[in-house]
Amino acid sequence: MIKQDKMKKYASILFTILLTLSLLAQETENLENKFLKNTRQLIYEGNRSGEGYFSEDGRYLIFQSEREADNPFYQIYILDFETGDINRVSPGHGKTTCAYFQWNGDRVMYSSSHLDPDALKKQKEELDFRASGKKKRYSWDYETTMDIFSSNRDGSEIKQLTEAKGYDAEGSYSPDGKLIVYSTNKDVYNRKLTKEEKQKLEVDASYFCDLFIMNADGSDKRQLTNAPGYDGGPFFSPDGERIIFRRFSEDGHAADVYTINIDGTEEKRLTDFGCLSWAPYYHPSGDYIVWAANKEGYANFEIYMTDVEGLKEPIRVTFTDGFDGLPVFSPDGSKLVWTSSRTGDGKAQLFISSWNDEFAREELAKSPYRTNPSGSLNYNFSPEISTLELTEKLSYIASDEVEGRMTGSKGIKLANDYITNIFKDQGLVPLAGHADFNWEFDFISEVKVIDDKNAFQIGDKSYELNKDFNPLASTESGMAEGPIVFAGYGMKINDGKDYEYDSYASLDVKDKIVMVLDGIPYGLDEEKEKLFERNIASGYKQMIARQNGAKAILIIKPRISSGHSHEVVGTSGIISAALSENVANEILLVKNETVESLQEKLKDGEPKGLDHLFETDLTAKIETKVERVIAQDNNIVAMIPSDNPEANYIFIGAHYDHLGFGETNSRSMGEDKHKIHNGADDNGSGTVSVVELVEFYAGLKRENPEKITHNLVFCLWSAEELGLIGSNSFASKLPVPNEKVKAYINYDMVGRMQNNKLELQGLGSAEEWKSIMEKKNIVVGFDLTLGTDPYLPTDATSFYLKGIPVASFFSGIHMDYHTFKDDVELINFEDMQRVVKFSTLVINELLKPEQALTYKEVKVKANKGGKGAFSVTLGTIPAYAGSDDPGVQIQGVRPGGPAEKAQLLANDIIISLNNKEVNNIYDFMNILGELKPDVETDIVVKRNGEEKTLTIIPEEKK
Repeated sequence: MIKQDKMKKYASILFTILLTLSLLAQETENLENKFLKNTRQLIYEGNRSGEGYFSEDGRYLIFQSEREADNPFYQIYILDFETGDINRVSPGHGKTTCAYFQWNGDRVMYSSSHLDPDALKKQKEELDFRASGKKKRYSWDYETTMDIFSSNRDGSEIKQLTEAKGYDAEGSYSPDGKLIVYSTNKDVYNRKLTKEEKQKLEVDASYFCDLFIMNADGSDKRQLTNAPGYDGGPFFSPDGERIIFRRFSEDGHAADVYTINIDGTEEKRLTDFGCLSWAPYYHPSGDYIVWAANKEGYANFEIYMTDVEGLKEPIRVTFTDGFDGLPVFSPDGSKLVWTSSRTGDGKAQLFISSWNDEFAREELAKSPYRTNPSGSLNYNFSPEISTLELTEKLSYIASDEVEGRMTGSKGIKLANDYITNIFKDQGLVPLAGHADFNWEFDFISEVKVIDDKNAFQIGDKSYELNKDFNPLASTESGMAEGPIVFAGYGMKINDGKDYEYDSYASLDVKDKIVMVLDGIPYGLDEEKEKLFERNIASGYKQMIARQNGAKAILIIKPRISSGHSHEVVGTSGIISAALSENVANEILLVKNETVESLQEKLKDGEPKGLDHLFETDLTAKIETKVERVIAQDNNIVAMIPSDNPEANYIFIGAHYDHLGFGETNSRSMGEDKHKIHNGADDNGSGTVSVVELVEFYAGLKRENPEKITHNLVFCLWSAEELGLIGSNSFASKLPVPNEKVKAYINYDMVGRMQNNKLELQGLGSAEEWKSIMEKKNIVVGFDLTLGTDPYLPTDATSFYLKGIPVASFFSGIHMDYHTFKDDVELINFEDMQRVVKFSTLVINELLKPEQALTYKEVKVKANKGGKGAFSVTLGTIPAYAGSDDPGVQIQGVRPGGPAEKAQLLANDIIISLNNKEVNNIYDFMNILGELKPDVETDIVVKRNGEEKTLTIIPEEKK
């Protein structure tokens, strides 16, 4: 009985295993069917067939097949999809392979040994061998008589394109039909070989194959590659600019996919798969590639795909045992033809399927970024300024994996590791004897909610923290009790003409608790929407409530986020909380209203809608307690030193932080506000531009060290988005003498250039900037805007305030700025590359000891370029970081500006403006927006602990 029970148990286990295997097989089969639909065998006749390639119109397919009675080797045929007719193109004797249609032309190309005097003899020997019943492992012979030929599509007018001894094959036409790329080992037969090379040639002639390119008529043959191992199977990219191919390792045990420019430059490895990866082919969109690899076993080749830069992990497409390879797309990308052994007899034939491009792109989007065999990212880059390298670096810096690079986050630490590893690989050294590349600074990282010190109560009913309400990050800590007043959207809007919107015009909220709707009214016309959007921030609503005497403000939110807040906004000077719509509807029920009904009544932003504001006849009690946490993050600072110990410095930098999950300053709306804000342009583009410059000048130092006449210091700043905190922290305690810094060059948003327009900002900071930029731009040809104002909302300002000439590169603002949509797919890499090349011309000019830069104090009014603007200026440079202390500290003042005339000084803390409290940067910006040019007003500052009241006259911003 025990034995029988054991047998039942084993049977049950076996059944479970078999069922699991069956389910897995079904799952993989289903996955293949999602890529490939309506799969069918295309060619049946002949012993074998393979390598099918489409004509330009998709009507014809040229392929190789063993189907001639007196010739056991491949010959070339053309299939007509409309009629089903198949005709032979090649002469019929000898061996042939690798045929291709000439697009934008009437010719076809193939490789053939039909001119071999022993061709017929070799055919007979092969036929006799097969008739004997003996078998040998399939292998390809690299015939020294194999040459490339072209002919008409009917096989007439054959023209020999290559003639030298050696294997010439695997050719394909460029999209315009003017060029042919191919693989050849002819060089090994036309030079003196070493003993080792002779031995290698006897064993493996393919080892010596490299890529060549020639004109379609066979003229002007030029070598593209010259690396150990077999380079072959090349095809042009859809735009004709690059060539994709596979390269075998020196021992022949592995192969990977590479691309190269048609002039032989910018070679890039796309796969690192640890197996035989070969036969790559571009999708006609140019967005991704397919190839074959035996990752699942030596004889089991499957088709894989990845992005065109090879940044993502390979995605498996086929899941059928045996051979699946040589995949090729139809010209419109709707079909895939490939060679497969999934036949009844196991011999390879051509198959065809409908290709699911939409599903392929979905899988590609989900695929993680690939790592190299050591498990780390690629840190080794060439000195060449390359769109491919810019793309690779930015695809990581702005990937979901680094989570938007919020200051102090896990994501920015990943970005930091990536950048510092590249710097180490390039041989950079720390600046001024610092221990490493990281320079630490403090910032407010988090606002913690003290759970047992936060409460909300109406009458006898208490509400739940993190479900019904939550203190805002900007709240004061304290307690308030009073009647609840509904104040609509809690806004005060004035267009300076006839339109005025004041949520408090008919309300008395002194010592009361104000409840307001989040956001702005819907249904606004375009003009009103601009007015309202400028005041959409909760900080503005808190300020208005405080100015009207309210004790506290409740902002109605669709949902209440739990946990702590990372939004660093300073303190509001009022108790502030988010309130759920459910609780708000309970309160509004006393007036037979709902959030939805009031949103409807207050739509369009018409002042008549303000009739629907009221006291609720309910009294609430609210207590808030938050703690602002000081944390540390790191700037990255590294140097390529000059060999001259007395050399001056040139600083080159960009900020590498962004908004994370929209924790601060996001312009995204609703749920989108909490998505990852990858910041590809802002400022992944500037970051990778600086890294590309590092590689360029590290290469220059290795090759021509005498050209590095200055110490080149490369800086990546954090906490720029929180108010230039990182760069200001560093520049305020500059570790080298200010007078030895020749210039600071900055990059902030250089990835979305439109219409060839590039803005160079801050050029008024030195006499010579304009002439330098003008001269170097003649070479590159941008449509330049030369801005003189060096007081910029970017890190250049931190250096200018220290008496250092600055220049900042900027390609312009766009609708995706500070939203979750700022992604890599929208970057203009070709123009980014041009910006970096332009930068090398400028920096090279600065490296000339005779090229002076003369610092200037700029006494002009601010420009409206850059990231946002107001109609007036005070000439202050505020520190944007939040603090527990009320007020806004200023870093400095503009020479000749209103602040200097009013005798404001650097490090003053503004606590009142226009007779209104200034608790934080939101208060300051919103009051600034209310000021009129040339109308004097009071400004109160704290200076060394004492309050001073000054008079300031705002100036119009030009």
